[in-house]
Amino acid sequence: MPGSLAAINAVNAANADPGSVESADQRTGTRLPAVPQAHLVPPSDARELSKLFFARLRELPEGSAGHQYARNTLIEMNMALVRFAARGFRSRTGAGAGAGAEMEDVLQAGTIGLIKAIDRFDPDRGVEFSTLALPYVTGEIKRHFRDTTWAVRVPRRLQELRIELARTRDDLSATLGRSPTVKEIAQHLRLDEETVIEGLVAANGYSTETLDTPAQADEPSPSGRRTHALSETAGQNDPAMELFEDLHSVGPLVKELPERDRTILYLRFGQELTQAEIGTELGISQMQVSRLLSSILTRLRAGMLAA
Repeated sequence: MPGSLAAINAVNAANADPGSVESADQRTGTRLPAVPQAHLVPPSDARELSKLFFARLRELPEGSAGHQYARNTLIEMNMALVRFAARGFRSRTGAGAGAGAEMEDVLQAGTIGLIKAIDRFDPDRGVEFSTLALPYVTGEIKRHFRDTTWAVRVPRRLQELRIELARTRDDLSATLGRSPTVKEIAQHLRLDEETVIEGLVAANGYSTETLDTPAQADEPSPSGRRTHALSETAGQNDPAMELFEDLHSVGPLVKELPERDRTILYLRFGQELTQAEIGTELGISQMQVSRLLSSILTRLRAGMLAA
């Protein structure tokens, strides 16, 4: 394999060139090995080489030839991560004549995520680069599909307006503390209300799914695991809704508790402190906290059952 670590070391040892990429920078000390075909480096070798390149990347001045070489080589050596993540989205690219072009777009989106991961990676944290990189790569690919996939044919101007409307609604909701009206959105974007309404209606055509769609279309199912269609889960109890109902019921009961009891609940479930940490905070023993917490939860449980 032309890109194997052994081959790279052998070539660099036999052809040591004082005029290599890094030697021009007298402040950087040791030189990085030349990797002429970085995209052919096997994943196992890429992991070892990446550690060396990441360590040196932090020392090289940003914008220098050495920094650019190290960064570009890291991108090429780790493209296997992008290809691995992209395989999970093959069902979305189809199998027609345009599937190849669509997959190329997916790979480009994934590469953006890879570059972001390289720029943010800190080798001192003791985390494998792939652990950080895959969420970035997958996130960019998903963003690509969110921004480009439409279930029905919509004019380009309305596709672009959808993004502006979504951003404006988020901004105004944060400012106003409620959902903005059509008039408020139109004034913010300096558009007439009819255009805003047209954009909101068109946004409904951005994504639709049939009841036969797998519940996790973009996640490859492990071998032997059945993939459920949406029709099989529609109408079932939603655990999140049950939790909301429980919280809605327990809210008034918590308000009736003494201040110290409410503080204990907040520290335990809001701040996620241990019983020992709560005891230190309140100046009581861990055993006292345990008894108080048990008593509080018993009262709340009894109150919910009586409601």
